[in-house]
Amino acid sequence: MKTEKHPFEPFLPEGARVLFLGSFPPQPHRWCMPFYYPNWINDFWRIMGIIFFGDKEHFCIPGRKSFDEASIREFCTRQGMAFYDTACEVRRLRDNASDAFLEVVTPTDIPALLRQIPHCYTVVTTGQKATEVMAATFSCDVPAVGGFIKMEIPDQVGNDENDGNDGKREVSFWRMPSTSRAYPLPLEKKAEAYRKLFEI
Repeated sequence: MKTEKHPFEPFLPEGARVLFLGSFPPQPHRWCMPFYYPNWINDFWRIMGIIFFGDKEHFCIPGRKSFDEASIREFCTRQGMAFYDTACEVRRLRDNASDAFLEVVTPTDIPALLRQIPHCYTVVTTGQKATEVMAATFSCDVPAVGGFIKMEIPDQVGNDENDGNDGKREVSFWRMPSTSRAYPLPLEKKAEAYRKLFEI
C-alpha cells in the first residue's frame, strides 16, 4: 500500500510562541487552500475567527467555500502561531481523512521543530492521533481534552555555557478537541476550549 509524504513545509514564523500539531492533511481533493486545516468543513479557522474577531466567518471568503489563505498567514505570523503535523509520512488504510485509519509511517521530529522556534513554550495537539504521537515522542502523560501538562523537552544548547537552560525547555503540552466536525462537540464549546490557550 502506497504512502503519502507531507505536502506542506512547516510554518514557523519568527518569534512563534505556540506550535499547533495536527495529524496529517487530508487528501488534496479535499483542500480549499494549500495551508494547514485546508478542508472547508474543518472548523479550525472558524474557531480562530470566533476567538479573535467574534465572527466564525472572519477567515471565509464571501460567496466561496474557501478560506482566505493570505489573511490566515498574516494573522498567524502576527499572533506567533506555528503549524505542522505529527507525521511526515502516512499510509491511509481507507480512502478518507479519518485519523482512525491513518497509519503513521514516519513521525515528525518534534524536538527539531521546536529548536527552530526558541520562543515557543506552548505545544498544542488538535486531536487524538496527534496527541498519541506527541506523548510517544516525549514519553509523557496524555493531558485531558482541553487541558495541559508541563514537561521538559530537549532544547538547543547555547554557545554560552552559562546561559542557564541546561539544554532543556519547559513547555505546556495542551490537548485540544479535534476541529473536525466528526468530533461530537458544538463549535462554540470547541472555541471555549481553544480560547484557554490564549488567556495564559
